[in-house]
Amino acid sequence: MRLNQGMRNRYGKLVLPVLTIVLAAGLWGVSSHAQTAAQTPADVKLYVFDCGRLKSGNPAPLLERGVTITDMSVVSFLIVHPKGTLMWDSGVIPDELVTPSGTTEARATVKTTIKGQLADIGYKPSDITFFALSHNHYDHSANGNEFAGSTWLVQKAERAVMFPDTPPATPNPAAERYSALKNSKTILLDGDYDVFGDGTVVIIATPGHTPGHQSLLVKLAKTGPVVLSGDLYHYPAERNLPNFTPFASLGNPAMEVASKAKMEALLKESGAQLWIQHDIVAIGALKKSPAFYD
Repeated sequence: MRLNQGMRNRYGKLVLPVLTIVLAAGLWGVSSHAQTAAQTPADVKLYVFDCGRLKSGNPAPLLERGVTITDMSVVSFLIVHPKGTLMWDSGVIPDELVTPSGTTEARATVKTTIKGQLADIGYKPSDITFFALSHNHYDHSANGNEFAGSTWLVQKAERAVMFPDTPPATPNPAAERYSALKNSKTILLDGDYDVFGDGTVVIIATPGHTPGHQSLLVKLAKTGPVVLSGDLYHYPAERNLPNFTPFASLGNPAMEVASKAKMEALLKESGAQLWIQHDIVAIGALKKSPAFYD
């Protein structure tokens, strides 16, 4: 896939289309964790939040292709930039349902809240400048309502799925957990988007798994560039085994293949690490908040 000039320049400066802005406001409760004031950093910081784990609903075809660990991690990320903050994804179980001993819902188990992890580093949901979901699925969007006071960055095609003009015959059970985003201040995207205008935090349009799926490139001064995959990939084997796209049937397989080709070109061009968000082994090895990457 051909990369545009901004991509060829290592995502140094992108000026990309913003289609619509919708205004609204949000109200928030106070975290039970001790709150200390966050400091504005001189450079970009990336915090990894543990949002639990998810058991595979159908491990057999994965095991047949050599995936030995089929359980998946669930994570979200906070990017702290001198110009503001970006919360990326929001977990699989709403914070208000998570108990100190841990909560299991369907195939997911969560022991720590996003609010608590934010509070540990001096933030509340109402402090967050921008909020973005890689996509709308339940294991990424469960705390979407907590960030309705932020500016929501979403692909036009994804918002259309999340808030269709005609309600679906079968309601999406996850939709209530992000329903407040409908009235958030919203920037609708139609492709890649440079969040802070300096090339350090860039949303990468990677449709296929869902119509408006997106990934995130974060350029860190010490760690180097990192890409957060969303659900473009679920397991490392998807990059190595031919024709192994275990979840392509959920979306548009041809678009997913094209997005993976775009991503592989970006990784080669930028030298970025790929952090597969559901890779429980690799994610388990990452340092978690309040530690950070810079």
